[in-house]
Amino acid sequence: MIKLLEKIGQNPQYSLTLFLRGLGLFVIGLLFVALGYFYHHLWQIVGIITLALACLLAAWGYLGIFANRWLNILYRTQPANKRPTNKNTN
Repeated sequence: MIKLLEKIGQNPQYSLTLFLRGLGLFVIGLLFVALGYFYHHLWQIVGIITLALACLLAAWGYLGIFANRWLNILYRTQPANKRPTNKNTN
């Protein structure tokens, strides 16, 4: 479990970037849905597809941020002698 958290949360800055891009895409998707309400209904389909992609992107970014913070909490509450070390086994 710890290895998975380390892999997902290894770069919180990149995860924040993914989350913010997903949030921006979400707003664009909402604009397409609103455009479809006033004009042609196909804009709404484009908006819904964009919303789905935006939600996936934002969720993946948030998962990375959450994993990083959770890993920090786990490391902070463990005694120093029980923390996993990064040993190269070459």
